[in-house]
Amino acid sequence: MIDKIKSHIEEAKAFHTDSKEKLEEFRIKYLGSKGLLRELFADMRNVPNEMRKDFGLIVNQLKNTAEDKVAAIQEQLESKEVVKGIYGDVTRPGEPINIGSRHPISIVKNQIIDIFSNVGFNVSEGPEIEDDWHNFTALNLPEYHPARDMQDTFFIQTNPDILLRTHTSSVQVRYMENNQPPIRTISPGRVFRNEDISSRSHCIFHQVEGLYIDKDVSFADLKQTLLYFTKEMFGKSKIRLRPSYFPFTEPSAEVDIYWGLNNEIDYRITKGTGWLEIMGCGMVDPNVLKNCNINPDEYTGFAFGMGIERIAMLLYQIGDIRMFYENDVRFLEQFKSSI
Repeated sequence: MIDKIKSHIEEAKAFHTDSKEKLEEFRIKYLGSKGLLRELFADMRNVPNEMRKDFGLIVNQLKNTAEDKVAAIQEQLESKEVVKGIYGDVTRPGEPINIGSRHPISIVKNQIIDIFSNVGFNVSEGPEIEDDWHNFTALNLPEYHPARDMQDTFFIQTNPDILLRTHTSSVQVRYMENNQPPIRTISPGRVFRNEDISSRSHCIFHQVEGLYIDKDVSFADLKQTLLYFTKEMFGKSKIRLRPSYFPFTEPSAEVDIYWGLNNEIDYRITKGTGWLEIMGCGMVDPNVLKNCNINPDEYTGFAFGMGIERIAMLLYQIGDIRMFYENDVRFLEQFKSSI
């Protein structure tokens, strides 16, 4: 009798099916109200006392084996039904996908690149860790030149000739060294200056600088290029150029756009004048061309530069530059990307 029960245990262990009907037949055979186990428990009273313990153990083993087998196969069949329910029904609505947020600096930088790409400017990039020649000397700022004090520089302590670039003009120098005119390029990138962090300034910020060198390039070409940019970027068609000083351009100018006085914010950001400074510009100094092996008697050019954060603050009415660097998700989620 015990040997027969053991054969049932082996049969139950080996049982497998992908059919609910076959599983139900198996369950009824062993665990049903008229199944084999019920008969075996009923026959226990006819088993001799000295064998009753062993008989009970083997019957319980058969019962546990049958129950475990039914539960395991039932779980497999249910999991297959769930997978089929998710992936088998092509008419089922898709899961919503949240669109990520592009950083406002990236948004504005890409807009600037697109605007200048439409008039033939390419994009050039360079290292953020620079040497003195490309960051200062080649740009008409020789050693001990007082204009170097205009930029508080992060120098590498072990090598005073190596520094974190203070502007992307260093990229323009590298580009001129490796390319002959005509040159038409913009250089977006991150720059570093040793300044106190406040709502209006930061030790890390981003610039886009432009350079155009060719024969017979004039200040009028510079003005028309900047007028085109302000119309495309801000929708403003009124600009003015005020005389200024930059070591690497001569003559030099600050560019203002007429922002208007339509509301209280306009009065605050323009200090009641309606005019707002957005960038610096000028004609490339002949000494800079010489330093980059370009003949200043044959070629002329203009350059301009603007801060991306400043442009973004104007476009999105952001009052504190530090918000760009704090990674506050509540702030960044306002700038949804459609790309």
